[in-house]
Amino acid sequence: MRNGLLRGPRRPHIPAMIPSDDMLTEEGLAPRGRGRILLIACGALAREILALRAANGWDHLDLTCLPANLHLYPEKITQAVRDAVAEHRDTYDRIFVVYADCGTGGQLQAACDAMGVEMVAGPHCYSFFEGNDRFAQVAETEFTTFYLTDFLVRQFDAFVWKPMGLDRHPQLRDTYFGNYEKLVYQAQTDDPDLTEKARACADRLGLPFERRFTGYGDLATALARL
Repeated sequence: MRNGLLRGPRRPHIPAMIPSDDMLTEEGLAPRGRGRILLIACGALAREILALRAANGWDHLDLTCLPANLHLYPEKITQAVRDAVAEHRDTYDRIFVVYADCGTGGQLQAACDAMGVEMVAGPHCYSFFEGNDRFAQVAETEFTTFYLTDFLVRQFDAFVWKPMGLDRHPQLRDTYFGNYEKLVYQAQTDDPDLTEKARACADRLGLPFERRFTGYGDLATALARL
């Protein structure tokens, strides 16, 4: 697998909605007719979305996150998004899905089209953080690259090391990663501590390390259009 989200035994846990300050009425719901938009997002993007909302004053955007570890079960993502849209669509003027295809084989896009909601373009978050056009240019030459984002650096053990069983069978590392040629850390933020953690992840995997500052890439562009 060429990306940094791997399959494993975790069961999902659904976090609560993260509302903007003026979201709630006495009934606890955001009123329609005020231009409110709900972002239904992967939990792995929550920090980045909240940072963009705060930095740009996008107070009309509310956020609810599905479990980040749904990426360990990509076949469940589409139905989870359908359920979330059905739950919230009568409350909001517009819903935007902050997932890329994320291993659903086009099923998520088809579901969003059928429901009449938009979603972020791209095959996965590595692509839209890099910029989809740029990622498409380098994809073939980086087929043997293992990618990490800020989230995955923070959650490396939970999303990479343990799901692959490397905490129990470290001798399998070279079997899993022997054909990779480097680890690329796509940095969303300029954080020296995260960079060192990412470098340590590369060392644990036995891979050369490269840091690439991407910022928020096409995620920022997509949200700005809202």
